[in-house]
Order: sequence, then structure tokens, then C-alpha cells
Amino acid sequence: MDPMNRGPEEFNHADDTVGVAGAHAEPGAGPQRPPRDREPVTPEFGPRAAGLARTVQLVSGDFLLTVNPVDGSEIENCPPGAIPGRAVRRSAAERAEGERAARPPLPPGLMTPTPALLERQEERARLVRLLGRGRSVRLTGPAGSGRSALLDAVAGDCAELAPDGVVRLSGHRRTPTELLYELYTTVFHAPLHRPDRAALLERVHEIGAVVVLDDLEFGGATLEELLMATPECAYVLAATPDVPAPQSDSHVEEVFLSGLGRSASLELLEQAVDRALTDEEANWAGDLWFESEGLPLRFVQAGALLRQRDHLRGEPNSLDSYGFPMEEPAEVSVFSGEGREIPLPTLGEGAAPAALLASRLSEAARATLRFAVALGGEVPHQAHLPALVGDTHADAALGELLDSGLLSPVGSRYRLAAGVLTQLESTGYATDAAERAHAAAQHYTWWTGHPSVTPERAAVEADAVLASMSALVPGEQGEHPATAVRLARTAAPAFAAGLHWGAWERSLRVGSEAARLTGEVAEEAYFHHELGILALCNGGLDRARAELEASIGLRGALADKRGTVAGRRALALVEDRSGGLLPGGRAPAGEAAPPARPPEPKAPSVGVPSAVVTAQLPDSGVTLITRRDTPVGAAMPKARRTLFGGARRNLIAAGAGALLAAVLGTVVTLGATSNNDGDGQGDHVKQQQSANEDDGSGGLNADPNDPGSSAKPGDSKGGGPASPSKPGASSKPGASGQPVPGTSGSPSTPGKPSTGPSTPSKPSTPGKPSTSGKPSHPTSPSPSPSKSTPPTPTPSSSSSAPPSSSGGSGPPPPSTKPPPSSPASTSPTSSAPAASGPPTASTSPTKSAPAT
Repeated sequence: MDPMNRGPEEFNHADDTVGVAGAHAEPGAGPQRPPRDREPVTPEFGPRAAGLARTVQLVSGDFLLTVNPVDGSEIENCPPGAIPGRAVRRSAAERAEGERAARPPLPPGLMTPTPALLERQEERARLVRLLGRGRSVRLTGPAGSGRSALLDAVAGDCAELAPDGVVRLSGHRRTPTELLYELYTTVFHAPLHRPDRAALLERVHEIGAVVVLDDLEFGGATLEELLMATPECAYVLAATPDVPAPQSDSHVEEVFLSGLGRSASLELLEQAVDRALTDEEANWAGDLWFESEGLPLRFVQAGALLRQRDHLRGEPNSLDSYGFPMEEPAEVSVFSGEGREIPLPTLGEGAAPAALLASRLSEAARATLRFAVALGGEVPHQAHLPALVGDTHADAALGELLDSGLLSPVGSRYRLAAGVLTQLESTGYATDAAERAHAAAQHYTWWTGHPSVTPERAAVEADAVLASMSALVPGEQGEHPATAVRLARTAAPAFAAGLHWGAWERSLRVGSEAARLTGEVAEEAYFHHELGILALCNGGLDRARAELEASIGLRGALADKRGTVAGRRALALVEDRSGGLLPGGRAPAGEAAPPARPPEPKAPSVGVPSAVVTAQLPDSGVTLITRRDTPVGAAMPKARRTLFGGARRNLIAAGAGALLAAVLGTVVTLGATSNNDGDGQGDHVKQQQSANEDDGSGGLNADPNDPGSSAKPGDSKGGGPASPSKPGASSKPGASGQPVPGTSGSPSTPGKPSTGPSTPSKPSTPGKPSTSGKPSHPTSPSPSPSKSTPPTPTPSSSSSAPPSSSGGSGPPPPSTKPPPSSPASTSPTSSAPAASGPPTASTSPTKSAPAT
């Protein structure tokens, strides 16, 4: 084997991607690397060369999600073998290790010891007692009242109360769903697995722990949702008075935390300076206690002011933390003949000490404060301070700020303490906030995209990353929205892979708004695609459909085939989960609409009288709309599947309507012909008998089948040409041989009088009775009076005898057969019922009775 080529010697084909050096290689030699002087040298902090995308596969519910930073995440149904099993609980050692990792890091440098907890023994004992009974407690106190210090002490006292121990969570900018997922990942070991909401609620229902939740930001029904999801957990919730209170029936105890007393405040100040207070300092501390209402944070900061004063008094020149002299503002100190004398701060400086404290810190600490003000109070991690500030020892600045009482821990990070942000903004620390935020965003863009940064590490720094991103897109006047787009494009996949989906969603929304401002259509399509994937994983099918359709439309305009294919696959999965039904019969975006449904064939007429209302087929141009029981925006059950959907279901409904119309026509025809057994009713209408619609019978009272009628087989009733009148007959209406208006053999339409003999009409149309003058097939002569044989109805027959209004079953009267040469009158198109009067036998089939 060639030592320069680690591949097998038998595979010595030249590689096309080697370049110029490989093109001139000797025959039979393996692929050779290009000379080192030709390789581009990538700067450490510059843009990196394009390489393989860092993709991560994880399981969300029953989906297999592949986080792809290039074309967008891909989602599919998880194969059965890839679904992880039931998560196991972490051991006590693992929980302790996770708790240590979740606490904020200790900054380098010398720090003062943590002050003791004063005047909180009563509240501490009450909290432990209530938690031991399984009750949840809400600890309410103003900002700076020492809620976090009290929670630390209570957490240590309750370590052995619950089987799952103590779980510490931070409610800062967290929703109940995010807190439930954090609780799940703290107790259970489930790497790269995010269960759906049903499985999440099932597992957290089994957790029995004391949950210490600091910086709670919601209450009311939202808090009740969190408590009901974890009935086996006892919560101690720390919140400020402006947070909504729990519901009255939530059974959460209230414990209020007030300020310290005068003596306790002076004792806390003495612990901070590590010496006894002078009379002048004690009087100053008394005035400060009255002004601040005994808040412990104010005395921690006052102790920092006194330590700085002692340091300035004992040193000829002010020194920084490394022992180097630093320049001081002229107003900081006052010189006397005996040396340096520093006066006590004023009462206003003691109540708002941030500006005075910051002025006595190192330059790196003041630069860190400027970055924190630009990020809305979020302090970058100490590992990022050297790159942001430009000082290799800037990580020690975090210790200075924490020792001065300007920072407070929030979860696993630090923020500016309560009131410090407002005090610094009023003293000019926000003048260059836009440039600082832009520099932080550029740094985080490089850092989150670096291959050495794990998604879990990026998720820990999510608050600062989101703060720098949001500071660049305040509105239409955003100064650097393009940088926000790049940062969101790089950080969002890292947050998704780190299972911090709350930060993932916020970064996608900020990036989408920034891309809209800059007009970057490709990036906007990416953010819409990711938002659709996120909504699909969370069960919001309507939201997912809207986001994916927007992404497909934008990528189709850009001819981005790979992105369009990824979007269509995700959209197909959305339609599959929603039962395959598209609102309004629409086709998925980017796909051709299905061909129009051909018009349904209409059922032929089966001899239904016009007085009977027939069932009409649904119009082919109208879409059948069905009602869904699932409310809008709710996820449909997974086990529910629709066998027929869309146009196919409309076609089936139309076919069912056609079948119903045919069956109804057949039933009416059978009813119309069931009594044609020679029951004494004739087949003609007398000319002397007028058709009257006003007798309340619902139709004409002249029976077209009356045997006493003067209609001949050749009349218009029979469908043939009207027979000529006899010679010498009167031409007046009503005379022999002339039909009386309204009493002809053809059926009269209500509201439209008959105008004379009818002519052969057009073929019948569906839904209307037949008016054809000729039968569809030759009819046989009438049966003899002795034996009546009812005709057998056939679907193709267009003539049938109308039902008789007489219900009697007596012997039929004698009837005369028509001549073989004349067609039989078989049209049943009259809409009037049969007359109820006695029948009159006709003596001659060719002559009518004389007019009287």
C-alpha cells in the first residue's frame, strides 16, 4: 500500500476532483493532494470555506427530523426501528451533575463571600413545611428582595423530600410548554428525542419532585395548566407582584416577602465591608434603609460602594484588578493635607448606585456593561468577553460586576440586576448601543456556525444571541437587518438541534422579518419552511400548511428545485396528517390541479307524473362541501383516516344521488301501474266535461282515461294527428269535432291554457314527464273485459296507465277495442287525477257523442 495514499492499490483510478496536480500525475498512480502552497489559507475569524453541512437527526414524536442548515429541515414519518424506547430516569448522581452544569459559572478573580440569609427563618420554615405536605407555594416579592437567595436555601432543605429530588428551573422568557420539556429532560435521559405533547404529558405526570421555579412570568389559567400537567410535583414559584396571581381554586399558597428591618440591613452592610460601621456610615445606612424600604439588593450595592471607598482611601493611586494604576475622574476623590479623603456617597447615589459603581471599575468591566445595555440587560458569557471587548483578560470583568452587585443570576447565566439597566441608560451607556449590538451579532454569527460549537452550548447562550438579533430589527428603521438575517440563518439550526425550540421559533420569526426588510427572498423562503416544519412537529397543521405554501411559492419563483422538493414533501405529510382534505378543494401548492370532474349522466325518464316532485341530480359545477367536526386550528386525531376525500367523495355523492333518482322513478312507476286492472275507468275525456282546477283536488277533474270521453285514438291525447271533424259539424268551440279550450287530450299545464291540438314534442328530458306523441314500442290490443292482465313495467317504457282515483275492485265496464290501424292511446302524461264519477261506456270507437 502506498504510504501517501491510504486507499487500496487496486483502486488506482485518477480522481477528477484532484485538480491540476492530479491531472499531471503518472499513469497508475493514485490521487495526489495539491501542493500546500496552493491550498487557500482560511483566516481563523474570517469566512470559512464551504464544506459539508452539519446535519443532525432527531426524533420528534413519530417524526424523523433532519436539521439541514442548507436547504431547510426535512421531515418524514419515523421508521419503526428508529423510534426510541421509553426514556429511563436519571440517577441521583446524574441529576446532581446536571444541576451543577445548569448553574451560572463562577467568574475568575477574588470575590466576596455570599452574605448570610437574614430575617428569613420564618419564611424559610414555612416554605419547607408546605412543600413537605405536597403543597405548591408562590413566593411573591419585589425585585431585589432576595427571592433567589431564599430559594437556594429552601432547595437545600428539600433535597430528600421527593423521589426525583429537587429540580431547578428558570421561568425567564419561558412558556409552560418549554418548562414541561425542560422538566422532562432534567428527570429523564432522552438524547435527541423530543416526545409529542401527548407522550410528554404522560411522562411528566409520573414525575415526583420539588420544582424550584424562579423568575416566573405568567399566572392564572396558564399557571394552572402547568400545575395540572404535573400533579405529583410540589412547586415553589418566585415572582414579582406585577405577575398575574394564580386562580382562586388552584390551591397555591401565597407567601409574601418584604424588605429587611433596620438592624438586619446594617448587619448585612457590615458583612459586605467586613468591618464595623462608623457613626457617619451608620447614619447614612439608616437613611438608605428608609429610602429603599429595606431591599437587600440596595445594601449589597451599598457595601460595594463602601469597599471601593476604602480601596481609594488606602491607595495613593487607584489600581485595577491586576495591580496597574488607572486614571480616575476628577470628581471621584477629594484631596486633603493628610492624604486622600473620599466622602460618603449621597443618598441619591446610594439609592441608584449603578453609575457610581461603574465609574470605579476597570475599562473592560465598563465595556461589558455597554454590551449588556445594548443587549437589553443580557450579559454575554465570560468566554465571549475577550473577543467582544478586545482584551484577553476581559473575562475577569464578570467577577468585578458580580462583586459590585450589578449582576444577578438568571438560570445558567447572568443579567443586569434590577434597576441597573435604567440607571446606566440615563448616564449615557446606551449611546453606541446599535454598534455594540451589531458587533455582538457578528461575533455570534461566527461562533454559532463554528464546527467546534455543539448545539447544546449554543442553546445555553440563546438569550444573548436572541437579544443581539432582535436589537438589529426594531422596525422599518433597522440599521443592520442583513446581519440579523445571517445570524438567524446560522443560529436557528443550532437551536433546533439543541432541542431549545422556543429559541428556534423566536430566531426564525426575527429572521423572517429581517429578510422581509432586506428583500432577501431566498432567506425568507427558508424561514417560512422552517416555521412550517416547527408547526408540523407541534401539531399545528393549519399553520404548517400556510408556512409551507408560502415557502414553496417563494422558492418556485426563484427556481430553487431542491428547496421546492423539500417543501412539497413536508406539505404532503401535512395533508396526510389532516386526512387528505384541502380547504375549498384546492390542490397542494406547486402541484397541478386535478382535472375537472365530468358532468354526471342524467337518469332517463321512467314515466313519473308531473305532479310528483322528482329528485334532481347535484349540479356538476357545485362542489360538495362537508362539515368537519374538528375545530379550526386543532390537530386531528392520528388514528382518523378518510377513505374518500376531495373530488372522489363528491363523485360518489353524485352517483348516490343518481341512483336515488332512478329508484324513486321506478317506485313511482310501479305505483302508477299497480291498479291498471280494468277497474272501470276509461281512457278518454268527454268533450262535454270541462277540466276544472278549482275543486280543491290538486289537479284537473277531467280523467283522460275516462271511457265516456270523446277522445279518439287519433286525437292529440293519443299522440297522433287530430281527427278531422265530420262534414257539416259546427266550427264553434264545444261543437262536435272541435275541442273545447282546456279540455284537449294533452295534459294542461297549470297557469297556461291549451291552445289546440298538440303536436309531437321533443324527446323527454330527465326530471320532466314524457310528452312524446308516439309510444316507444308497439302496444298490444286491450285485453278482453273478462280477463284483465296488468302490463309489466319496464325501465325503457315511456308509457304507463295513470292510477285510478277509484279504489273499488268491481268488474270493469265493457270497452271497445280500437281498430288495428289506429294506434292505442297510451300516453300517461296528464297531471290530473282520474275522475271519481261513474264511467260511461262508449258505443263507437270512431264517433264521439253529440254535443248537447
